[in-house]
Amino acid sequence: MRLLFLDRPETAGKDLESLLRFSRHRVDLITDVAKAASCVDRGPYDAVILDRSFLVSTAKRRGWLSFRKKIEALPVVILSDNGNSRGLSSWLARPGVLLASRQAGAGQIVRVARLAREFAGHKIEIDRLREEMNRKAEELAFYVDVGRALTSTLDLKTILKTVMDKTRDLIHGEAWSIILVDEERQDLVFEVATGEKGKKLEKKRLKKGQGIAGWVAQEGVPLIVPDVRKDPRFFSGFDEKTKFKTRSIMAVPIISKERVIGVVEVINKKGGESFGRKDLDLLLKLVDQAAIAVEHARIYQKMADLAVTDDLTNLFNMRHLARTLEVEIERARRHRASVSLVFIDLDHFKEINDQHGHLMGSRVLIEVAQILLRNIRSIDVVARYGGDEFVVVLPQTDPGAAFQIAERVRRSIAAHAFLKSEGLQIRLTASCGIAAYPDHAKSKEDLIRLADEAMYRVKHEVRDSVYIVGNG
Repeated sequence: MRLLFLDRPETAGKDLESLLRFSRHRVDLITDVAKAASCVDRGPYDAVILDRSFLVSTAKRRGWLSFRKKIEALPVVILSDNGNSRGLSSWLARPGVLLASRQAGAGQIVRVARLAREFAGHKIEIDRLREEMNRKAEELAFYVDVGRALTSTLDLKTILKTVMDKTRDLIHGEAWSIILVDEERQDLVFEVATGEKGKKLEKKRLKKGQGIAGWVAQEGVPLIVPDVRKDPRFFSGFDEKTKFKTRSIMAVPIISKERVIGVVEVINKKGGESFGRKDLDLLLKLVDQAAIAVEHARIYQKMADLAVTDDLTNLFNMRHLARTLEVEIERARRHRASVSLVFIDLDHFKEINDQHGHLMGSRVLIEVAQILLRNIRSIDVVARYGGDEFVVVLPQTDPGAAFQIAERVRRSIAAHAFLKSEGLQIRLTASCGIAAYPDHAKSKEDLIRLADEAMYRVKHEVRDSVYIVGNG
């Protein structure tokens, strides 16, 4: 090891310096603080050995504050006669600072120096791990927030705006855009574009394969282009029309059910830096979350055009539910997976209509629908079955996992105060029944019937509960 030994002039190391050197360690013996600070600059040192006197009486020592700051990251051994630690508590509380007796001898002091170095190394690693943990926690919180935002609505414009806002928060660029595939025309359209010239791009179209976004949509793979001048795939037409200067691009495909449904682009990373692997990984996670929500929103929009939504709650109606069940049961059969169905009935709902009128009852149903949407995943489908009954289809979900989701919905309904905007605080509960394919049912009709029977068992026996068909 290379050691810096700062000793008081009157002892000047005595036998310690020679003993340390004899033990094949390089030792620089210094008696002046200012010179010691210069030595640290020239370093590097594995550890610093300090006589105790420098720490308890520093007022008249020139250069002490500078020296102290320079050794903050270094392991330190404090030499004290007979191991006296009085007045050293603040120093000894620091990681990588240990006390040794001057009478212990060179071998013991070297061992203490090694320990101090190990402790300091552990501190650096702990700090690194803590920083990494904090970063991961912040990242997780960000994506949880994204998930909540994306599953709180089925409106495509709102979802695209959410994706755009979160992309801007995540990746600091000069411009951002979301380009969706127009399945009828088989080209790409800029649905959302922000940045200096963003508004001029909205509703502009690209052919598949045209430009970086077109290439990514065609190939279905993410791409970073550090310098567009060197990439023949770059299409400069939009820059020429908008007078914007594109230097670099990061583009990620939006993929749902193995189909590219769009592309997210970030242009020109701020600060003149290049987009890196970390940027790409962060954007990929965001787009993966967004893909199902975007796809479901587009499906919802199309279905609305085909009158498959409930007029009151804006949830899907039974026509769409029947089609969804057919598709999901077939998918579950192909992939040997489960699809669960939750049948939900509101307890004592008739009393609300009787006491407050049907208009208030309708508003309660709207609030229930909003609660359902907030508590399901982006892959789930919720429909109004009729009256005060609702159905939730849970793809790729076994009965146990379906129970957890249904229980979350039930608790949310029970905790909600309905019609607060009308000056009321009505409390309501729900009875839920669960059945699954192929666990309990072998057809769409059986799935609905068994879940309905499970729900009625709850309603007649206990209410405000969840029951899986066949469980006792």
